[in-house]
Amino acid sequence: MNETLERWSTRRAFILAVTGAAVGLGNIWRFPYITGENGGAAFLLLYVAFVLLLGLPVMMAEILIGRAGRRSPMQSLGHLASQAGASRHWRLLGLFGAVTVFCILSFYSVVSGWSIEFLVAAVNGDFAGRSAAEIGAGFNAFLADPGRMTFNHTLFLMMTMLVVAAGVAKGLEKLNNLLMPLLYLLLLVLAGYAATTEGFAPALAWLFLPDFSAVTPMVMLQAMGHAFFTLAVGACALMAYGAYMPDHQSLPRAAVSVAVLDVTVALLAGIAIFSVVFAQGMDPGEGPGLMFVTLPVAFAELPGGSLWLSLFFLLLLLATWTSSINLAEPMVATLQGWGLGRGASAAVVGLAVWGLGMLSVLSFSSLAETRVLFGMNPFELVSTIPPEIFLPLGGLLIAIFAAWVMPEQTTLRALDAGPNGFRAWRALVRWVSIPLTLIVLLAGLI
Repeated sequence: MNETLERWSTRRAFILAVTGAAVGLGNIWRFPYITGENGGAAFLLLYVAFVLLLGLPVMMAEILIGRAGRRSPMQSLGHLASQAGASRHWRLLGLFGAVTVFCILSFYSVVSGWSIEFLVAAVNGDFAGRSAAEIGAGFNAFLADPGRMTFNHTLFLMMTMLVVAAGVAKGLEKLNNLLMPLLYLLLLVLAGYAATTEGFAPALAWLFLPDFSAVTPMVMLQAMGHAFFTLAVGACALMAYGAYMPDHQSLPRAAVSVAVLDVTVALLAGIAIFSVVFAQGMDPGEGPGLMFVTLPVAFAELPGGSLWLSLFFLLLLLATWTSSINLAEPMVATLQGWGLGRGASAAVVGLAVWGLGMLSVLSFSSLAETRVLFGMNPFELVSTIPPEIFLPLGGLLIAIFAAWVMPEQTTLRALDAGPNGFRAWRALVRWVSIPLTLIVLLAGLI
């Protein structure tokens, strides 16, 4: 496959696209509840530190491989390995990344379908006057209804693949340019509303006044894992985006911009969520149910609660939509590298992801008692193994390839940080990021 001719039209478009890939469930659903479970501000500081030491350098490694290769992930890895005189089997890392995002998108689409259900319910005012037990029972009834679950899963996946089929400039770029500013606007509106609640001051204290006695080895591992997960590294999705990166753009500056925007989403979401939770005297450590049970109860008790809850689930839907589009791109790029057209590639990927996702849909009803591996049902398997093991493994191999295998001059040009910046980045990846990524992988295995 020759070099791709597609490019992001502007530097801003590239930054918004990569931010769209990074921002999703990890920022708005996972960050608040694991922050609540792990002591608030102390966890937040560790998370930011590991974004700088782990997530950001590996993200730069993944993007620069795509930028240097200017092909699909598999083709870029094979081409660059050949240049370095290394084994062309490195190209299989691109296939591994495609398999990883295939598994992740299959359950991501199902969970994102929940946000559609809750958005409609919030707009209709269905949560007003209902207790946590009633909302929890309604959520469980929805999960156990394969018809409604299938409809939402199908609708969300169609929204995703239609954009991907339209291409880089007409599809991905246009949607990212529209939705990412809207997402930040919604976040600022919700954070502004949070500032008017009685829980705003306690939420700020919870998030920004650390209690270091809460830091344990497990808290550090959680912070490491989340810093890795939140930037969407390890699945070659950013490698595909790097192939479309404009020629004259500083990769370090773009990557830092993405990291800042990504952390900002998590912080604003945390402020909005914890302000409402504290205003109602609820426990911030409610766990995964914080989003779909605790928040509807908390918002329902506040003035104009249905409106603000509707805006919140709209925000969640937009974030998961941009993220899923960017998860699908490397799979489509891989099939294009094998000679299939973009539209046909998008259709094949969409149908395959839909089929695997149906196993997750049925995991809450007819397959609830089915154990596939390690005592887990299909949904538990695909929502655990790929994010916790495949992503760190992919990130580890990407970092090794960029920092140890690629020709030095090729890496230097793709990074575009000057000789001193290149040496600093390579030392950080080799001696800090790779060991930390290995720890995240081993923790996931254990």
